[in-house]
Amino acid sequence: MPSARELPDDLSAYRDSYEELIGFVPPRVAARFELSTDIAPDFLRLQEEIRARAMYSEVFDVKTSQLMLFGILLALMGDAARLHAIAARRAGATWEELHKVVELAFLFRGMPAMNLGCEILGAMRSGAAPAAPAP
Repeated sequence: MPSARELPDDLSAYRDSYEELIGFVPPRVAARFELSTDIAPDFLRLQEEIRARAMYSEVFDVKTSQLMLFGILLALMGDAARLHAIAARRAGATWEELHKVVELAFLFRGMPAMNLGCEILGAMRSGAAPAAPAP
């Protein structure tokens, strides 16, 4: 697999978008890029085009999109909820906004979502997870 610097320009731009959004490229994303670049680069391009169209729209700003994704993933108990909480914070979300999303997830998923959400936010506030400085 080519290193991130050796990717074709379009795939490099897609990969860089994770770094810009979250502050790093998550391990599963890096693994997908590594394998798919060699085996199915056209499919990887399709995946990333769909992701870009969904996540970066003219309807919602980045912060709002990331808050929604954080809540959806909390309700699904998805471990990627952490990544979207980090992205929302980097996009300007306050601790109160993030906690409100946890509260909304609690309505539909109960204590497991509340516990996971508070664990994620607590780790972010303590510096155990990358996050932007407080606004």
